[in-house]
Amino acid sequence: MSRNRQARASRASTAGRSGRAEQVLDLDRYVPALITFIANKLSRSATVVYQKRFGVNVTEWRILSLLAIEPEISAARICHVIGFDKGPVSRTLAGMEERGLVSIRADRDDARTYSISLTQKGYATHDQVIAVALERERRLLSCLSKPERETLIELLLRVHGNLDAVKGAGEVDTRS
Repeated sequence: MSRNRQARASRASTAGRSGRAEQVLDLDRYVPALITFIANKLSRSATVVYQKRFGVNVTEWRILSLLAIEPEISAARICHVIGFDKGPVSRTLAGMEERGLVSIRADRDDARTYSISLTQKGYATHDQVIAVALERERRLLSCLSKPERETLIELLLRVHGNLDAVKGAGEVDTRS
């Protein structure tokens, strides 16, 4: 039994009487927590490796990898795909431009927006990091069979596609 389940079991008999919460999350089964814990730990360890070996953090790596897939895209597109707010992405892009990893130019079709693409140095950095990123993924998923990996990917894509279902959950309706 995990420590979380043991703690929950010991609280169950005293819930409500001891000033503790009557209901607690089972962190071994609460999917948002599991996804967050995995992502946080992967990001933290990736930043250590990528920063030490290649001089980029995990956010910069995400941007490099997206720009390798979709060259000449806007900051808004980057924010949409990787799920970050515009402020941190803009600051990250400015630093990447200063270091010569990306080029930021006024969009040819719409001068109000900017087109971001990798420079030669950005592509070279991407090509170095991707080998390590793919090896880290291989090691992470080595505990799963090929069919299990495929199932995991399909399920994660389905959950990702369902993210709009949680928008507004728990918000108070002030219309009355």
